[in-house]
Amino acid sequence: MPEPAYTPEPRPPSPSPSKPVPTPEPKSTPSGPTPRPSGPASRPRPTPKVTALLATRAARAHRKAWAAVFAALVLTSVLLGAFALAVTSAALGRAPVERYAAADLVVAGDQNTRYTAKPWGSEPETVSAGLTERVRVPEEALGVVRAVDGVERAVADRIFPVGLGGESVVGRPWDAARLAPFALRDGRAPQGPGEVVVGVGRARTGDRVALRVGGADASYRVVGVADGPRAAVYFTAGRARDLAGRAGTVDAIGVVAAPGVSAGELYGRVRDAVDKAKLRAAGERAEGDSAGLRVLTGDGRGAAEHLAAAPARTTLLGALGAIAGTVVMIAVLVVSSTIAQALRQRGHELGLLRAVGATPRQLRGAVGREVGRVAVAAAAVGAVLAVPAYLGLRALLDARGALPDGLRLPFPPWLLTAPLVTAAVTVLVARVSALFAVSRAAKVRPAEALRESPPGTPRRVTGLVLLGVGVTAAGTAAAQHGQAAAAAASAAAVSLVIACAVLGPWIATGAMRVLGAPMRRLGPGGRLAAADCTAAAARLGAAITPIVLVTAFSVVQLAAGATLTHEARAQAREAARADLVVRADGGLPSGALDRIRSAPGVAAATEVVHSTVVIARKEAGSPLLERVPVLGVTPERLTRTLDPDVREGGLGGLRPGTVAVSSDRARALGAKPGSRVTLRFDDGGAGRLRVVAVYERGLGVGDFLLSRDEVLRHTAGAGAARVLVATDGGADTVRAVGAAVPGARVDRGAEAVRAAARVEPEDQALGEVVGVTAVGAIGAFTVVAVLSTLTLISIGRRPELTLLRRAGAARAQLRRMLHAEAAAIALTGLAVGLAVALLPLLAFSLSFAGTLPYLPPVQLALIVGVVGATALAGTLPPVRRVLRGRYPTG
Repeated sequence: MPEPAYTPEPRPPSPSPSKPVPTPEPKSTPSGPTPRPSGPASRPRPTPKVTALLATRAARAHRKAWAAVFAALVLTSVLLGAFALAVTSAALGRAPVERYAAADLVVAGDQNTRYTAKPWGSEPETVSAGLTERVRVPEEALGVVRAVDGVERAVADRIFPVGLGGESVVGRPWDAARLAPFALRDGRAPQGPGEVVVGVGRARTGDRVALRVGGADASYRVVGVADGPRAAVYFTAGRARDLAGRAGTVDAIGVVAAPGVSAGELYGRVRDAVDKAKLRAAGERAEGDSAGLRVLTGDGRGAAEHLAAAPARTTLLGALGAIAGTVVMIAVLVVSSTIAQALRQRGHELGLLRAVGATPRQLRGAVGREVGRVAVAAAAVGAVLAVPAYLGLRALLDARGALPDGLRLPFPPWLLTAPLVTAAVTVLVARVSALFAVSRAAKVRPAEALRESPPGTPRRVTGLVLLGVGVTAAGTAAAQHGQAAAAAASAAAVSLVIACAVLGPWIATGAMRVLGAPMRRLGPGGRLAAADCTAAAARLGAAITPIVLVTAFSVVQLAAGATLTHEARAQAREAARADLVVRADGGLPSGALDRIRSAPGVAAATEVVHSTVVIARKEAGSPLLERVPVLGVTPERLTRTLDPDVREGGLGGLRPGTVAVSSDRARALGAKPGSRVTLRFDDGGAGRLRVVAVYERGLGVGDFLLSRDEVLRHTAGAGAARVLVATDGGADTVRAVGAAVPGARVDRGAEAVRAAARVEPEDQALGEVVGVTAVGAIGAFTVVAVLSTLTLISIGRRPELTLLRRAGAARAQLRRMLHAEAAAIALTGLAVGLAVALLPLLAFSLSFAGTLPYLPPVQLALIVGVVGATALAGTLPPVRRVLRGRYPTG
């Protein structure tokens, strides 16, 4: 008989990290099988040792894949930490206390204007905007404050511009110098109307100085030199009252408490006295806009000195908040896509773990631990680097003069905890992204885990819906104006970018149908690239998405500002017709404009004053206050020096109580010649002005042209007036104009004229810095995202390339294949990104500028170059080992 075949004894399975020991079935009894317990206790629970072992081994085996994730998380932590520091510091920003350091209280006007409206279907809402012209205090308040019990001294302060030696300085009464306190270093206090005290280094005691105030020159004797700012001149109280003008008002009142009276106690008394006297700021205010007086203490006293600080702080917070939101959104997209790509390369490994018995919870726990370790280290490194990144942003803001001198951004030690908070947020984003990325592998049945499923119909439907939302938002932006148009264009860009990310595989498939034929003409390498790209649409779509992201956001961010600036400069060039600009520190003397007009060779002369108005309106039902720069001009022969291209009405009737409006603003306000518009001036006053003309070049000369006299009623900037002079081209005209106004400066040339007449937003420098920061942040994310995604894809393709080499493909053929693929990825991403950016840009440009979008060629070339270089760097270096040598090494 043949020997029986050898049958080995069954051994119990040894525990392994990928297959838990099965629990034997309970034996049946005569009465039936023992029922299994139900409920949570019966579910297999992952042991910490199993998930820790899986996470440790996977992290070691996939170090290069996690290096890409590490880089993305470091950048995320750096940018979030830097913006957290910037936003928090801006929120703590304040104006320093200098001139009123020795005053316990300061009584000043309310430097805010308010507008209340009822949005659709909700309660009334109030918004406010800061004012940068001095809101004046009635002089009667001085007597009310002096009568308060506990007040030792109340000093009226008046501030006015003075021209001294070709420079602009500040004039004040000597009594107010004691509120700093600024003490005398030499000499004595001024006692007569012809005596002054100057700052250190300006002049010496006994000198005579010529000062220009309100255009009038006068000689004064220096009787003292005081500590404090060099750009200050102190007069007697009576002389300062005469020179400052604005009879019956003061700029502010400094209050010094009597001995034994605390500032807090005195504040309550002064506040009650002011309220009881029903004192209000000088001037007519808009309906519903309160005009009370402020009583300032502590750090709040600085707000009465540096009027531009509060509006600049609000603008800075809004700009930083907007860019921080964009950075957060891009960071989430980049981090999630990078982690998803890292796990997608291990799809078969994760499927194998499920097939051999790993539970969904074990899989999620292992991946969570693995990502958590990388994220904690990356977030910690990013938190450390966030501080120098923030300091770099501060240096850029200071270098560009984006912030007024009176705004201080503090950096207290406890602020260093902000990067730690954002580091925790970075870790949370990474963990959540990992859970979403591993969800499919953890949910499917073990038998299906090894099979890679193509993108399904729900994903396609979601992408098409987002695409429709983006197109609809772009159409809405084209039909809107102002902030509503900008918000709709931004929403369109975001929706279209996300739609392209969702539709990535189908976009890649369509792109390969277009690029396949040209690629196949490149020889064997091109045919290999075309076949590979067509077969791996999902992989190609993952590589295209970050390129679309950076191209779309960078082009939108750069082109939006460039389009407005380009069109504004073009309109300014067309509007500026003058040849000379005349200006004088301390103001032009009385009659200067008439003398310039009568000078030989002068064809026309126009005095120009810059200011700002506030427009109260509703945006999507909500109240909105918008600050708009304006020009005050003299209307005589205006179009000879400054031509706004009038389309309706005429500028001859421009006088106090009237206004000319740009065509874009007229459409938004429903205004036309003969109708009336309500404007709030920058000192809080309001006026209902009759429209006399509608003109076209609103970006070049501003949305409103006012009478010079109307503007001077509401501004202290008479010393900043300029005269635009059109000449007949004679060589002696410049000398004749200079002789007509002794002491004035005469500048010639188109650039000087445009600079004097150009209307620029107050926050233009801040917007430029924020734009550069946004593009830099987006560009950095793009480089990391594109490089990491392509690196992960290339690492996952090493077996495929090794197989091709062993099948006979030459190294040169594979290099040409990889070059063709990198070119196809970059070209597709750039084309789709430009298409995504073009739609919202068209809507934005047509709404704001009435022209096509504009992007400087250098910036476009830089975007294309960075994308191309990054795509090439992420394709070849990771597979260099496969292409090296005569035979593949793996």
